[in-house]
Amino acid sequence: MMRSTGGSDIPLALRMRPRTLDGFIGQKTIVGSGTILRRAIEGDMLTSMILWGPPGSGKTTLASITANMTKANFVKVSAVTATVADVRKIIGQARERKVGLEQRTIMLLDEVHRFNKAQQDTLLPAVEEGTVILIGTTTENPYFSVNAALISRSRVFQLSPLSEDEIKDIMTRAIEDKEHGLGTERLKIDQKALEHIIRASSGDARSALNTLEVAVSNAKNGKNGMKHIDLAMAQDAVQKRAIQYDRAGEAHYDTISAFIKSMRGSDPQAAIYWLARMIYAGEDPRFIARRMVIFASEDVGNADPQALIVATAAAQAVEFVGMPEARINLAQAAIYLATALKSNSAYKAIDSAISEVKEGRLGLPPKHLRNPAHPGLMEHGYGKGYKYPHDYPGHVVEQEYLPEEIRGKRFYEPSDQGLEKDIGKRLKKR
Repeated sequence: MMRSTGGSDIPLALRMRPRTLDGFIGQKTIVGSGTILRRAIEGDMLTSMILWGPPGSGKTTLASITANMTKANFVKVSAVTATVADVRKIIGQARERKVGLEQRTIMLLDEVHRFNKAQQDTLLPAVEEGTVILIGTTTENPYFSVNAALISRSRVFQLSPLSEDEIKDIMTRAIEDKEHGLGTERLKIDQKALEHIIRASSGDARSALNTLEVAVSNAKNGKNGMKHIDLAMAQDAVQKRAIQYDRAGEAHYDTISAFIKSMRGSDPQAAIYWLARMIYAGEDPRFIARRMVIFASEDVGNADPQALIVATAAAQAVEFVGMPEARINLAQAAIYLATALKSNSAYKAIDSAISEVKEGRLGLPPKHLRNPAHPGLMEHGYGKGYKYPHDYPGHVVEQEYLPEEIRGKRFYEPSDQGLEKDIGKRLKKR
């Protein structure tokens, strides 16, 4: 095993794990001042919960902080190696401790999604009766991977990938910490090297610290005894070449623009290339998926309604599967959208209608369309003369649906592409 920097065989990421909530970086909406979970941890009043989030977002760290702060007996179990017998043994010991010592038991179950249905079911009675307080951690969407009965007895907290600023704070702390980090090392780290490690981590603090540790371990002392880490060394440690990309900068917007315009231009080769650029640079896959869902309605629309289903499924796959595997789902959706027949009629229709509303043409619904919710309203003509379309041939009947002020106004003009061509024919016939 490679000996860690700082004279310890314990990995830097583990050494730098904060011991208190004040030292915890990120997830302010979950454990920030005054939040429900923070109050529960500080007051040692936890209930069963599931911490759901990507790798390196702080799930195990939160559980570790809880272990340091609770008076309850704390047991850590890995769903990868634990058996049903192991779980039953822990539950039995928890019952004895609760009766004999009046002490609660908190069970941290890492990767709870790895337990199958039968294994998860063994936890239900103990969780329901309060014998065991479960803290389950998972990178998978628990609403798909954890039994509904266990979900209903737990509170789900969703953790987000750490921001680049938060990763930078964590790395700076590691570089300066003399007790647990690299503070005893004489280091010079170029800004571009630091930025590359941060960007390549994709919001994963553990990955960033591991990469930093590899770079420092492989750096050689210079003439002045100082280790200098430049961009080339950072690239070597990450095993990934740096490319110009900034999630909040020009490259970010230029690349997503090129991606969308390539799909709009029906060029799957270019669409896949720009998708690959974003994935490689560490772009948030949720952002990519959201833009494809928008594109599916804005640029494909009813020329191919299946496009919205494909794009939405890809967005769901990002949550359900996670990266790096979800890159395949994103690629499938990008190719489908790029090769689909195009129509922006839905986009133009809603903007045209909103423009009409903004201009103040806000006529009332025709009386025959209004709801006669009270008998007295019928006397005022509400609902009178309404023709029920299903009573007529073809389930269509001519009557006015727009306010009188904009009668005859057309917002939706179907294109001659795909399914919309048929829609246009039907509307013309009517």
